Amino acid sequence: MASNIHVASAPADTVSEQTPLLSQGHSDAPPKRNRLPTFQLLILLSIRLADNMTLTSITPYINQMMYELPIVGGDQRRVGYYTGITASVYYAAEAATVLHWNRLSDHVGRKPILLFGLLGTIVSITMFGLSRSFWSLVLCRFFSGALNGNVGVSKSVLAELADESNVARAFSFLPLVFVVGQVIGSSVGGFLSRPQDRWPDYFPQPFWAEYPYFLPCLVVASFSLIQFTIAAIFFEETLSRKTSAISRPQESTNLQQDEEPAEQPLPLRSLLTRPVVISIANYGTIALLEIAASALIPLVWSTAIELGGLGLTPADIGLWMSAYGCVSAVFQFAFFPRVVAHFGPGRVVVATVVAFGLLYALFPFENMLARGTGTAGVVWPLIVLQLIAISVTDMGFSSVFMFVSSAAPNKRSLGALNGLAQTVVSTQRAVGPAAAASLFAFSLQNNILGGQFAYAVLLSFACVGLCVAVQLPRNTWKS
Repeated sequence: MASNIHVASAPADTVSEQTPLLSQGHSDAPPKRNRLPTFQLLILLSIRLADNMTLTSITPYINQMMYELPIVGGDQRRVGYYTGITASVYYAAEAATVLHWNRLSDHVGRKPILLFGLLGTIVSITMFGLSRSFWSLVLCRFFSGALNGNVGVSKSVLAELADESNVARAFSFLPLVFVVGQVIGSSVGGFLSRPQDRWPDYFPQPFWAEYPYFLPCLVVASFSLIQFTIAAIFFEETLSRKTSAISRPQESTNLQQDEEPAEQPLPLRSLLTRPVVISIANYGTIALLEIAASALIPLVWSTAIELGGLGLTPADIGLWMSAYGCVSAVFQFAFFPRVVAHFGPGRVVVATVVAFGLLYALFPFENMLARGTGTAGVVWPLIVLQLIAISVTDMGFSSVFMFVSSAAPNKRSLGALNGLAQTVVSTQRAVGPAAAASLFAFSLQNNILGGQFAYAVLLSFACVGLCVAVQLPRNTWKS
């Protein structure tokens, strides 16, 4: 399938590496929004849904799973160290390989990389459910991150399916799919873990006692296998390897003169323009804030109240995260294009960083109230407020995707650019879970600032992120 992205309107001799990928021409009347290729878009989003379901399905039970391993020694305060390592190794492996997968997609096409990524997901999550030691869990997460480059390649495909009239709507689907995956994945992980305890009549075999977390892994692996089959049969390649001339007379006897030379992927050094650097810096910043929040929420919520948490069960955590997904889905689908049209994507990124600061600030108040009244009643509004804040931050990712894509020098470098951006983000996400979880455990064990030291550090990072966010223009990059 030929790419639908069009270089910004400019005379042929003025197009250069600084010409943005998406046109930002102004007109008194809003441009008519072209229709996205629905079937291909659905297949792409289903692939991302499978990845996101797999990633989030372990969240409700990973802390309980880790607590049951001998390496923790029955000390719940040490759980954060090991869950942080398990989460971080996934992103460390992704950071080491995602640029390779994305640059390879610029040469061999997007479809082969997407399919291979799904296979990696299927194998790694299946083995995760069968793991019985800490280091086998770490190895499974490492291979999951190393074998799946879809998080970057899917952005390239989405940009190639869209044009300047529908790019905001197109990029709003990625966070939407993530939160839908969060809803389904969290529900699967929370309610299908330890099935022998819940439904002993239906799962009487000793296997389910020995591998109590295999059932949710099997369910999400099966869904990924279905998406692999659909994509292998029906998904069409989006990478265009040549560009046709505007004028192409059918009667011409020398068609070679009417065909422009194919664009070539640019070297990485040529990608490092100011718009690219600022866009990727913001992407990396909000990714670090987001992954730290994602690590802290299940950790704090599952930790005993007397140790600084809320004492929620895996089922409770899965239910709350599913509720967040529903709220965020409404935000993304109903409000994001309107919010971006009114305020501009730059201001949305700024609001995202502020929302992260609010999310971190609410943790100590939740525990303070829980110590006095328990988790029911008065604590719930604070949890709801946190989930609303996360829903706002999802719009920031859609906005920063638009900045990254509009900064691309040419179409054939889009995969490399997304790979470079994802490498930075994956590095941040490799650091974030272990750092946030370790900070939380360190604060509790040493009672620094009454156990609240981790939140103070993360609030300071949010302030730094705000300084980075204000460097973005209100709208996407222009020529």
